[in-house]
Amino acid sequence: MLTPAFELTQDYDFLTVAIRVPHARASEFDVYFEGVDFKFYAKPYFLRLTLPGRIIENGSEQGSYDADKGIFTIRLPKETPGQHFEGLNMLTALLAPRKSRSAKPLVEEIGASGVSEEGADDEDEEFDWEIEQTPYEEVSESTLQSQCHYGFGNLRAGVVQRLQDELSEVIDIKDPDFTPVTERRHKRLAAELAKFDPDHYLADFFEDEAVEQILKYSPWWDDAHAEMMASLGRSQEQEDAAALVSFSEEEKYQLRKFVNKSYLLDKTAHRQVYYSLVDILLAYCYEVRVTEGEHNVESAWTIRKLSPTLCWFETWTDVHEILVSFGRRVLCYPLYRHFKLVLKAYRDTLKILQLGKSAVLKCLLDVHKIFQENDPAYILNDLYISDYCVWIQKAKSKKLAALTEALKAVSLSKAQLGLELPELEAAALLVQEEETAGRAAQCSPTQQAPHSSPEPSDSDSTSSSDTEGSASEQEEPVGTQPSLLTSLPAPLLEEDSALVIRDSGLCRNMASQGGEVSPGQPLASPRAPLIEELGDELKTMLWVSTPHGVNAGSHRSTQEAEERDQEPCD
Repeated sequence: MLTPAFELTQDYDFLTVAIRVPHARASEFDVYFEGVDFKFYAKPYFLRLTLPGRIIENGSEQGSYDADKGIFTIRLPKETPGQHFEGLNMLTALLAPRKSRSAKPLVEEIGASGVSEEGADDEDEEFDWEIEQTPYEEVSESTLQSQCHYGFGNLRAGVVQRLQDELSEVIDIKDPDFTPVTERRHKRLAAELAKFDPDHYLADFFEDEAVEQILKYSPWWDDAHAEMMASLGRSQEQEDAAALVSFSEEEKYQLRKFVNKSYLLDKTAHRQVYYSLVDILLAYCYEVRVTEGEHNVESAWTIRKLSPTLCWFETWTDVHEILVSFGRRVLCYPLYRHFKLVLKAYRDTLKILQLGKSAVLKCLLDVHKIFQENDPAYILNDLYISDYCVWIQKAKSKKLAALTEALKAVSLSKAQLGLELPELEAAALLVQEEETAGRAAQCSPTQQAPHSSPEPSDSDSTSSSDTEGSASEQEEPVGTQPSLLTSLPAPLLEEDSALVIRDSGLCRNMASQGGEVSPGQPLASPRAPLIEELGDELKTMLWVSTPHGVNAGSHRSTQEAEERDQEPCD
């Protein structure tokens, strides 16, 4: 028999069941309903549901068939008009559990009146299961290293030993079957410290444009949460919250494929299930945000790497240590390592939990799909995610709300992560300030140089270019000329003579020597083009004096020999 696709809705008086049975013979079908039981048969389809509320047969029931779509629509009257049926979108929980084929079951579930924990009275035991005795609770952990447990509710053991080759690429812990819980934690913390890269963290801390863009992304739960908060004043708040989350056809198909079963968990194991759920949701929220909802080939790696539950088989004692562990791993492993992303994933997880079981289930279904399409991450579905998808449909909303309040009450700071982030950031900011001050000091002399001009002096040999190069000139041997003056003819380097820039020519003042050339008169020289070029660049007075250690007489004789080759200026 085939299980058909189906969907349940309700109004004040009726429960409506829509069943899609393509290619079925509409003339041959059977419907049975009484109390919480509903059965439908149309060859080759068979559907049996255990409803969250009671229905009756009073003559007002209705049925129709759409031949084009192949959908049967059956409206069933509620036994108590106005009663709200919880969990109509939890399709796996609505499917009746399979009966055991063994002659006598080893463990029986006592007093199970429905498929949902919601139906249990508040006065009952906190967990409505008969506890199965386990030997590891009675002896020390070191004695039972060969029986270390992990997986959903710590119900698995020996799986990794059988699948060592496949799981070695999925989990970080080696030999979890022989590694106790305390040793797992010590190894995880050591691995995180070894992986933390201060340079990568500071790069994202100072250059956070990409991170700011990621923070602006709005996932689907933002809109749903905003609508839920807007409906706080209405009387049926929980009903509105559940209606805000819808499932696609693909997600409904996933739900129908799960096997409905119950889990025998003691209070400690049940608490671990809730804590690990928070850990998985934190990793999922980070992945959705950084990829902006478009999963890629790295999505499975990101989720399992950021969740110590999935990659280290970690167990928890309180909510705060879950946040600390998640924050450390965000700053150690993925591409974007920023503390703002840690806080954003924390707020996203709060919104999902506040939306209720439907929102949590929708996220778990997405994680299941990501792992199922990744080899060999699909093994984590068998260890954790598939069981979570079934279990959350039966979880009590009151316990989920209590978990949300506990998560909302905690806070997280950088100092609590144990990575010395405040000290690292303070040191980096100090270095940045010193570098900024150093660059400012280097730029200030360059900005002041063009505004300074040397005072003319007969005893100093300077030029407009000497201001910037004074330090290099002091290192030159005594008796050498600056590079600018060595390019000029020797007769220009005369004792107590002065060179004056006028218009585009270089002139010499010979008044002190009684020469025939008038002061300010241009000089004709074989190097006139060079002089003209210097005249364009230099707009100040150039004074030249005889360098120390040079014989004045030989200087004059050299000048007289040079002047014979020159023509007088016009």
